[in-house]
Amino acid sequence: MRIGVIGTGRIGTIHANTLSRHRDVGSLILTDANPSRAQELAQRLGETAAPGMDEIFRWGVDAVVITTATSAHAELIGRSARSGLPVFCEKPIALDLPGTLQAIAEVETAGTILQMGFQRRFDAGYAGAREAVRSGRLGRLHTVRALTSDQAPPPAAWLPLSGGLYRDTLIHDFDMLRWVTGREVVDVYAAGSDAGPVMFREAGDVDTAAAVLTLEDGTLATATATRLNGAGYDVRMELAGELDQVVVGLDDRTPIASTEPTGPPAADKPWTGFLERFGPAYEAELNAFVEVVRGERANPCDGREALQALRISEACELSRRERRPVALGELPGGTATAAL
Repeated sequence: MRIGVIGTGRIGTIHANTLSRHRDVGSLILTDANPSRAQELAQRLGETAAPGMDEIFRWGVDAVVITTATSAHAELIGRSARSGLPVFCEKPIALDLPGTLQAIAEVETAGTILQMGFQRRFDAGYAGAREAVRSGRLGRLHTVRALTSDQAPPPAAWLPLSGGLYRDTLIHDFDMLRWVTGREVVDVYAAGSDAGPVMFREAGDVDTAAAVLTLEDGTLATATATRLNGAGYDVRMELAGELDQVVVGLDDRTPIASTEPTGPPAADKPWTGFLERFGPAYEAELNAFVEVVRGERANPCDGREALQALRISEACELSRRERRPVALGELPGGTATAAL
């Protein structure tokens, strides 16, 4: 199998490393907006660098992995679909719903594969939470609490390109809310704060956000995020039912300290970022993509799944901006049901 990797930045480099050593991948063609970066990575991996994106499609590949800036995702997904090529793409498909729906339509018209990069679906902790909910161990689920806290903010230049805290960060928590519970979100009420560094206000973004979400069966969920969690990178999900409760992300590296006299000690080596915390999950999702392309398993996260997570993000952004509850029915694209 020959795979084209478009984008050799931080996550593209990780994906290229995973694919280069995969037993079912014979070779890679790498390209990047910065050709020297792609060339350097290709030399390091013993793979081939292409001078531009056009060569990926002209030289012939069996599948495409897209890890470019988000603004290029939809166009590259569409081009791959028209070329009959399976695609793995980092989230999101696009930063707006029309662009997302158009790209999905191209994939569905072509009858090709689009697997989206929501790596938490391959994390052992989230998989365990999903099993606890689906098995009935928790009884009737009544409360879910999700959070993602970055230790330090991204570069200021990235913020205007990111889509904002709901679309860039909390979209993962929204995807997990659906995937773990098997339920759809019906309405949201969200708020955000830009009281931190001025770069957030200049980008029209917030550095901290919170949302209350209601699921279709009445379960209540909260989701919070911040770019300024100095203690470390903190990602957790708590699920409470009438019989039991469980938590994802609570281990000896969780950056939280108890004030109780007999509480657990603070982590000696707290998580510093998502690449470290979810390293095994990133590798597992690429292994799954190879299996999907080979016809050995079903697509674990298609474009419609990614669309629903974006719709929740869009609803939260609208709620924050207009300071009101927003029903998901106000937004287009609500035809899927949560992954069962």
